[in-house]
Amino acid sequence: MDAQTLRAEAFKTMHERAGAFVIPNPWDAGSAKMLASLGYQALATTSAGYAFSMARPDGALTLDDTLANVRAIVAATDLPVAVDLENGFSDDPWRSAQSLLHAASAGAVGGSIEDATGREEGPIYCFEHAVARIEAAVAVARSLPFPFTLTARAENYLHGKPDLADTIRRLQAFAEAGADVLYAPGLRTAEEVLAVVRAVAPKPVNVLMSGGLKLNVAQLSEMGVKRISVGSSMALAAYGEFYRAAQEIHDHGTFTYTERSMPFQQANQLFKG
Repeated sequence: MDAQTLRAEAFKTMHERAGAFVIPNPWDAGSAKMLASLGYQALATTSAGYAFSMARPDGALTLDDTLANVRAIVAATDLPVAVDLENGFSDDPWRSAQSLLHAASAGAVGGSIEDATGREEGPIYCFEHAVARIEAAVAVARSLPFPFTLTARAENYLHGKPDLADTIRRLQAFAEAGADVLYAPGLRTAEEVLAVVRAVAPKPVNVLMSGGLKLNVAQLSEMGVKRISVGSSMALAAYGEFYRAAQEIHDHGTFTYTERSMPFQQANQLFKG
């Protein structure tokens, strides 16, 4: 098997074995390299984190932008990489699904398609259209010569619609359409997480841990969650520290932030490997 197929098989296996695993979200090749050095087994891109690094707001990336970042991250590590493909960069089911082919060509072995439109007016696709988009994505994913792990996302909670019943209805339909992983970012309580896990079982569920939920890996694993991601939270942690350092210099003329910085030699050695 070629390297991409080996990574795809390894990624698929992670979703089939017992217990939960964390799939952190690098926003560029450098952060991907750092995460790989710590022993993580797979990586997933963050559209928001990468957009911020490009001086853009979340949702302002193009497919070409996303693919360039994927290629850089894939080249930086030998880990399986899944891609945040947002809404596939198209409303049309078939055109949206084509983003999976482009992601695979860039070296990815997985990717997610969401039911958010990217528009303030009508931010969520209607149920039937959302399902049609996942059906198209499944067909494209299955056309690839390796097991591309397709994640279907129900975005209600991120767009002012914390409707658990509708979210579960969507996830169940996505599961029936053939999605490999189900994901409802923004769930707020352990009870909501558990309800989602039970509703789509035995399909694996991804849960976003970015500050709202107060749960740990062991608790999520016990609840039956298979995959745990962190979205843009690690990028925001890095940007937060950078901003505080710059603010300290500007406002106080001091440099105490250097006491918390990674030593130069450690960083330099990391990127030599």
